[in-house]
Amino acid sequence: MAAEKGRVVCVTGAGGFVGSWLVKHLLSKNFTVHGTVRNPQDEKNAHLKSLENASENLKLFKADLLDYKSLTAAIAGCNGVFHTASPVPSGSVPNPEVELIEPAVKGTLNVLKACCEVNVKKVVFVSSVAAIAVLPNKPTDRPMDETFWSDPDFCRSNNDWYCLSKTQAESEAFEFSKRNGINLLSVCPTLIIGPMLQHTMNASSLVLIKLLKEGYEELENRLRMIVDGKRIGANAEEIVSCLQVSKQIYGSKWDIFSYI
Repeated sequence: MAAEKGRVVCVTGAGGFVGSWLVKHLLSKNFTVHGTVRNPQDEKNAHLKSLENASENLKLFKADLLDYKSLTAAIAGCNGVFHTASPVPSGSVPNPEVELIEPAVKGTLNVLKACCEVNVKKVVFVSSVAAIAVLPNKPTDRPMDETFWSDPDFCRSNNDWYCLSKTQAESEAFEFSKRNGINLLSVCPTLIIGPMLQHTMNASSLVLIKLLKEGYEELENRLRMIVDGKRIGANAEEIVSCLQVSKQIYGSKWDIFSYI
């Protein structure tokens, strides 16, 4: 699918695992990409600059989820936003409010507020199955869909701060979007691993690496649902076009690139 020349999108967390694959795919579709990273000069973001079409169509912005003005600068002039940036823990979290919940929730709202300020109305939010499936009693008689939300109290009782952060971030994002006229789509993948574009290990892949190199004293014996990170970015249009989006809000299913 060829994108229209001149279409501009912002990808938050462009240097991350999913963000990097998404940037690569968008550039291959002839999009101009505004990518947000903590430090554009950091070597861990060098892989983005070497992507095909990056020299002409990729601009990296120094931005932080808690720095509203930096996000506004990156989103200005865009047709839409892919919000992938969010903290992912690789171990224990001593201060979950500061390390996870505030950056995830306030950071997401900052992205949406910045969209409002510069009149961007279309946002694709890469959320997580963590926002759906953490329940004390999961249904066994039907598939889980967009009507399901993880139970915040259950998350707290299990110290599952990552799931709480994703649940609150997505829930508040939809509430804000409805109030402010933003067309928001969310994608909720499971554990994301796969080939990497960046040179530093991402948090989800560390789970597998630690298992292979060090092992665990205990590991729950259950089916693990895994998503190939390459396909999250490279097949984004198929993923989102398969979402059942409320007809009252959007009218039909959406192809992601015609959507943006």
